[in-house]
Amino acid sequence: MQRLNPSPAIDEYWMAKAIQLAAKGRYTTSPNPRVGCVIVKDEICIGQGYHIQAGTPHAEVHALVAAGDNARDATAYVTLEPCSHTGRTPPCADALIKAGVARVVVGMTDPNPQVSGSGIERIKAAGIEVTQDVCTEQARALNPGFIKRMQQGLPWVRVKLGVSLDGKIALANGASKWITGPASRRDVQRLRAQSCAIITGSGTVIADNPSMLVRPEQAELNNYPVSAVRQPLRVVIDSQERLTPNWLMFNDGHPVLLVNQHFRAGFSQDVEQCQLPLSAAGKIDLHLLLAELAERGINEVLVESGSGLAGAFMANGLVDELIVYQAPKLLGDKGVSMLTLPDYARVSEAPDLKLTDIRHIAEDIRLTYQLAVDKS
Repeated sequence: MQRLNPSPAIDEYWMAKAIQLAAKGRYTTSPNPRVGCVIVKDEICIGQGYHIQAGTPHAEVHALVAAGDNARDATAYVTLEPCSHTGRTPPCADALIKAGVARVVVGMTDPNPQVSGSGIERIKAAGIEVTQDVCTEQARALNPGFIKRMQQGLPWVRVKLGVSLDGKIALANGASKWITGPASRRDVQRLRAQSCAIITGSGTVIADNPSMLVRPEQAELNNYPVSAVRQPLRVVIDSQERLTPNWLMFNDGHPVLLVNQHFRAGFSQDVEQCQLPLSAAGKIDLHLLLAELAERGINEVLVESGSGLAGAFMANGLVDELIVYQAPKLLGDKGVSMLTLPDYARVSEAPDLKLTDIRHIAEDIRLTYQLAVDKS
């Protein structure tokens, strides 16, 4: 007999399973959120699934198909509130109702304020018991970009830096290959793979002529859920319009968004140009750029740039996460510092960071920070 009111520990156990499933879609679901679902009956998992790609079945549908008729009177554990609207796929709330589940356990409500709670209310109206906010913190951690885009109209911004022990990203002559080791560079490839867009500046393009694409053989993306690796949109900021059409990334057949002041002829059809106004500092307005990317369904962006652009994102309070790969090297006081920031008069003016993760990546250390909200 299915127990409709198991202990909180049992709910957390099965929700943790659903969260693990959802994480399998980390590279492919955008612009949709990462969602996992587990169907449980008589304390046994009878169906499970996760959302793989926009336009394909949602997690609940995969799990219900696996459970079949046995889903009747079962409990569904879903990391995100089942949708109640018809988009490219039918509402998942209706699918759960039609399957006859007896109970739905939800990790978090939909972050979109226009629809939040409507899926839960539809399920309740059908006489199905609903338990909310189970493992909410972990469920939210699956989708920082989707949540921020729904609630603030901006994507989640990560800045990635590879630095020496003394905080330098290059020698005084500009040489920077390679400060970090191959394991860190593989980890960066995975960061790229889960990002919807990579933002860089004209200085980096001129200095390195990079592709900014995911290299699957280097990333080693095991158990990738679709046949072709999704490449992020490359976003190149060219405030002073220094770039010409001959650079590598403008001619590799993958999309680029070139952000400048004026449309410029001669670029390939893969290069879309976006004109944005300059800020008071004479640079492309970064807040307007992020809002534009959010309008395009971009959930998470990775900034891979020099110290100037990375520092501008930080100085303008636009960084959600700073990821530093620190190598056991000393480049000396003449090297290029990791961020170009304002000349603060007081220590209290400097950004405060909160260390959220630290781990060895072979010989390097990866430090993950978020901006601290409270400076008191």
